[in-house]
Amino acid sequence: MRIDRVVIDDSPLITLFRSGQANLLPALFDHIVVPDVVWSEVVAERDDAAAVGLPAQPWSICQPAPPVPEVTLWNLGRGETTVLSHALRHPSTRAIIDDREARRRAQTLGIPVLGTGGLLVLAKCRQLIPSLSDALTRIRRAGLYLSGDVTALLRQLAGE
Repeated sequence: MRIDRVVIDDSPLITLFRSGQANLLPALFDHIVVPDVVWSEVVAERDDAAAVGLPAQPWSICQPAPPVPEVTLWNLGRGETTVLSHALRHPSTRAIIDDREARRRAQTLGIPVLGTGGLLVLAKCRQLIPSLSDALTRIRRAGLYLSGDVTALLRQLAGE
């Protein structure tokens, strides 16, 4: 099943911009929503690659995403809450989120999720990147932690 519509949290955005791989987002997805709360969190760091890069992107759609009660009960961060709230209201939208607790809550609500690592696997499968290993190295250098087990699984999924 092709993923066309996504709503994205701050961690994946920041990681992709810092690693020089944010260009994968519009190559993979037709409709990319950045909730207003997430947008504010990303652009708050004035000298960061994501803070500078996000506002310049024609593909990013900044939208309000009022929290829904089913999500606010779990006391997640503001960004995670708005991403999951948007995805819950728009069932055809996949949530791109890395936070483990938020991913668990999404599963409970039946919200499909994709992490930054999974996004890179998708990019490799669609031949948008030549090497998953290189892309994973870049996101690690940008500050995203991936365990050895997760890295091994991602490489297996990408056929590397």
